[in-house]
Amino acid sequence: MKVTTVGYWGAYPSPNGATSCYLVQEKSINILLDCGSGALAKLQNYIELEELDAVFISHTHTDHMADIYSLEYAMLIQTQLGNRKRPLDIYVYEDNFSVLPFEFPDIVHVHPIKLKESITVGPLKVSFTENLHEIPCVAMKVVNTEGKTLVYSADTGMTETIKNFGKSADIFIVECSFFEKQKGFVKGHLSTIEVAEIVNFTKPKITVLTHFPHFGETQQLIEEVRKYTTEEICLASDGFTINL
Repeated sequence: MKVTTVGYWGAYPSPNGATSCYLVQEKSINILLDCGSGALAKLQNYIELEELDAVFISHTHTDHMADIYSLEYAMLIQTQLGNRKRPLDIYVYEDNFSVLPFEFPDIVHVHPIKLKESITVGPLKVSFTENLHEIPCVAMKVVNTEGKTLVYSADTGMTETIKNFGKSADIFIVECSFFEKQKGFVKGHLSTIEVAEIVNFTKPKITVLTHFPHFGETQQLIEEVRKYTTEEICLASDGFTINL
């Protein structure tokens, strides 16, 4: 399994950046976890858009799905050009699909994410758990046939559920939206000290901090987390890749 960071900012992208988006590849299969603002332009540095097999959207805040509609147009054009022969499967954690303005049902097949149902895409199995957030949102777990595990927190506050869901993952991509002194500042997001608490419980092989704020120094985030844990921590960055 190969995991590549496409976008990692919270709320909106920095210049030439992108918000939440992660490319997961196994053999010839390519899936996206979220598709935030700026993600589509960045994604094309790593794969051709017509090579995508599925997209999973954790929740409907735009910093996690803003580019999904541009991706729908890309699939339309690539189908018209003959470069793509099948619809793209898009899975969204949203009960009311009438609020999602997809236009081409023959080009993208949109499915609901259901908490108790896993989804298999080639050799990858994706499962879910609900987070503490302003709107319904899920964390995702991707497991390959060898048992290698990626857990992506998406947006969440501190819960026992996310701690248990991330336990013993090979890669844990976890949001880190606020500094230590801002703990509890916004419900549904994590501060550095809370990330450290989760990591100390889950003990993943490697933790990747993501969903950064647009204030303060990003390096301070990792320094604050490292004050409270000895687990391996790194910062998401453009094209940051891990191979399992």
